[in-house]
Amino acid sequence: MNHRRLRHRRRMIAVAVGSAGALAAVLGVGLTSAMATGTSSATPAPTASSSAPSTPWAPENDEAPLGRQKAVRPQTLSAGSKAASALQLKMPAPSGKYSVGMVGLHLVDKSRTDPYVSGSTSRELMVSLWYPATSTSGHYQAPWMPSISGAHFLATRGLSPQLVTLPTTAGHVLAPVNTKLGKLPVLLYSTGLHSDRAMGTALVQDLASRGYLVVTVDHTHDANEVQFPGNRLEVNTMPAGAHSSDTLKVRAADIKFVINKLNTLSTGGNPDVGKATLPVGLTKSVDMSKIGMFGWSLGGAAVDTAMQLDSRIAAGANLDGQFFGTAPSKDLKRPFMLFSSGSHNRNNDSSWRTLWSHLKGYKVDIKLKGAAHLSFSDNEWMVPQEARLLGLSQAQLQQQYGTIDPDRAIAVQRVYLAAFFDQELRKQHSTLLDGSSSKYPEISFVP
Repeated sequence: MNHRRLRHRRRMIAVAVGSAGALAAVLGVGLTSAMATGTSSATPAPTASSSAPSTPWAPENDEAPLGRQKAVRPQTLSAGSKAASALQLKMPAPSGKYSVGMVGLHLVDKSRTDPYVSGSTSRELMVSLWYPATSTSGHYQAPWMPSISGAHFLATRGLSPQLVTLPTTAGHVLAPVNTKLGKLPVLLYSTGLHSDRAMGTALVQDLASRGYLVVTVDHTHDANEVQFPGNRLEVNTMPAGAHSSDTLKVRAADIKFVINKLNTLSTGGNPDVGKATLPVGLTKSVDMSKIGMFGWSLGGAAVDTAMQLDSRIAAGANLDGQFFGTAPSKDLKRPFMLFSSGSHNRNNDSSWRTLWSHLKGYKVDIKLKGAAHLSFSDNEWMVPQEARLLGLSQAQLQQQYGTIDPDRAIAVQRVYLAAFFDQELRKQHSTLLDGSSSKYPEISFVP
């Protein structure tokens, strides 16, 4: 391969990840301390009980659960270099039987202006597509987060890249899609308030390894950092005091737009604004008749709002997220799963009781014993590995992440999410959803 072709190939791979320097970057992570207050207010669903529940499971800022954030000037960011003694973080490997491919896409919605930027012309999003792949040889494994956004992720916490290095994922960039599986059911993922799409990677890449096409969405200017091609970084610009119900409407519109672009993809088009290289077989592998959605925290609440807006979403799952606005007081005839931490359920969340009474299709409400609100994000595997460097005691870890073993928490979440979507999108009934299982005693069903 000549130098020109090699440079072109490297550029295409970098664009596919969403960052020109993402693949070669060495990222770090470090100290975090105590739960922070976010910039978005929490306004419960108006139809819920007048007595607002105490919600230690629902921080207002999901991205900085253990520490206060610091302002960072994007132009000063760099990935830094890894020290010889740096702790290498490790992600739980996917449990499915397929290898995983990944590609990042830059999408522009010319029909909407960005509600968080004065004078903006179009709403821009970055998404990642995770899918079952065939040969992964010669395809880089994507970083957990691209270089510039990763540096911002660290710097907002006052961290040093010399302390800890973020891991690579199981997603091989631009690996060919496993077309022998036929068209793939689609799942969309929305993350917590001011969080990044990377925070769902442990669950997302596992679902891809089980044969799903999973699309993770960064909600620009709601997320603390989003990296676009050309190393352009967009940060959280949400106005102080923004109502969560309004934030959810923006997220739902983002999801509907992404589904529209998936339809473009399924008909042979390339929705990426820069026409980035797509994985071989991708356009033939999108099943627009089988679409589900799941999310964590505010992203979980966004599932119901998005389903009310777009009937193409056939099934939804909320991972421990409180609902806001009027969406939970509207009837929904499609399948829905409520999946909560050990201290959160319909007994202490009136918004969940409201939604439950309006779910007219299949519904299930399960609780993960020993888990905390933050157990449903990648922080569950990340922070315990850092605990010694962070100076966090076991008691402090348990306060934020519960008493369940991190690997076990992730494994159980994976199994029950897959069981739900296998049942509702693939029509493969799972006995796990019928009631208690001796294999997973941590799961209880809320009657």
